[in-house]
Amino acid sequence: MRVKCILCDQINIIDDESLLAKRLRNRPIHTYMCKDCHERIAEKTKARLATGKFRLYRSQASHDEW
Repeated sequence: MRVKCILCDQINIIDDESLLAKRLRNRPIHTYMCKDCHERIAEKTKARLATGKFRLYRSQASHDEW
């Protein structure tokens, strides 16, 4: 399966039988990001977290008693 990275527009080939390929076929909201872009974003996020000024806002899980 040919896939295109959403950030750098690099075209890669992944196995048709892989879990990632299945997700991309069945759920159009899922997007593909190449390994290089994924690593670059991870490094930059870690660097921002190390500064102490970066906050990661996560939604609080509501506990329903019902």
